[in-house]
Amino acid sequence: MLKTEMPSSQHLQLDQYPVPELVAALVDDQFDAVQAVRNAAPRIARAVEAAVPRIEAGGRLIYVGAGTSGRLGVLDSVELYPTFSWPHERAVALLAGGESAMFVAVEGAEDDHEQGARDLDGVRPTANDVVLALAASGATPYVLGALAAARAAGALTIGIANNTGSPVAEGAEIGITLDTGSEIISGSTRLKAGTSQKIVLNTLSSAIMVRLHKVYGNLMVDLKPTNAKLFARAVRLTVHATGADEARARAVLEQCGFHVKVAIVALQRQVPVQQAGKLLEQAQGSVRGALGA
Repeated sequence: MLKTEMPSSQHLQLDQYPVPELVAALVDDQFDAVQAVRNAAPRIARAVEAAVPRIEAGGRLIYVGAGTSGRLGVLDSVELYPTFSWPHERAVALLAGGESAMFVAVEGAEDDHEQGARDLDGVRPTANDVVLALAASGATPYVLGALAAARAAGALTIGIANNTGSPVAEGAEIGITLDTGSEIISGSTRLKAGTSQKIVLNTLSSAIMVRLHKVYGNLMVDLKPTNAKLFARAVRLTVHATGADEARARAVLEQCGFHVKVAIVALQRQVPVQQAGKLLEQAQGSVRGALGA
């Protein structure tokens, strides 16, 4: 039996716990997710190093999963645009059962190996693409079908699973095994198995974006303001990075369409925003490079 499916030997009377003890048990169990990701850190680092050159060459991040794993892939893909101005078309999420499965479980969809391959082939994978195959069990047929199609296309494949020796991890070019063990509620991999996958996806995509110069210091300087909160954040980030007062920062941001990178370079180098944009372009989008730092 898969570890993720085995009944836990702890908290055998979970249904009889008082609420404070029940909450504490559920929260404390999540620490195993963090430890599992820590143990996999070398593999995660290898995945980032392998992915960056392909993404720099124009490749896409393609997420594939079913159920909780698939929904976590969708979540990571859609958040890259507001956080890093990453183009929608370069973060593609494939979910067993299609878009409707994001909200309502589509029974049996995860068991269709051929559909996984068809869905992956449908997005026309290339050798520069990076395919993130997610499955808590590590044996989901839909994901394995997509994984095989991705490998046939020459894409970089990264398999993320929660059971050791799983076909998803073993069949990918780089396998990341998050050994979270049995769940406190037996078989419910939406718990710490899902948490561990969320941490890995956050880490992978964020590390890639850092390497693509979407971050200056520890500031997210390539965000895409789409609401009042993000416009205010853009001003704060510019003020923090340059020491300019809020009025000056806002004025320069307005001149460059609230592109924080451009505003920082313009203020620090004391040049017009058009010149700041050219300096960034020459530095491949690196604020440090544009500043000559």
